[in-house]
Amino acid sequence: MPNTSPAEILLIEDSLEDARLTLRALQKAGLTEKVTVIRDGAEALEFLFCEGAHAQRLPEPRPALILLDLKLPKVDGLGVLAKVKSDSRTCSIPVVMLTSSQEKRDVTESYRLGVNSYLVKPVDFDGFLAATRLLVKYWLDLNHAPELRG
Repeated sequence: MPNTSPAEILLIEDSLEDARLTLRALQKAGLTEKVTVIRDGAEALEFLFCEGAHAQRLPEPRPALILLDLKLPKVDGLGVLAKVKSDSRTCSIPVVMLTSSQEKRDVTESYRLGVNSYLVKPVDFDGFLAATRLLVKYWLDLNHAPELRG
């Protein structure tokens, strides 16, 4: 049964061009969920755990899906992933590594740390659009996730 509550997608991407491309793909796919874009790993952790610059943010609602780039400033994607998956407040949020890296060690380490899916960004826009549509539909509509509570 599809999820009928509004979902928030947290896009953690340092490349302005890749963030714009992802937002455009989400828009073209007709996905109207609220999307928050954060450009570095340290701020992403502050956002998720309501600390630092995001200390005034309420912990609810939590993102229903995290799209995470591997190569990020301050704290890389693996560091963000490790913290998210090791904390009881966030461990059940699906995390999709959305990256250009096809390195075996990156894939292996991502899964070791608990990533839910690892997607290499297609180079052409139509491929990226199709992949984005499928991954978001799966994680937000088809997947049966536990209720996220703080």
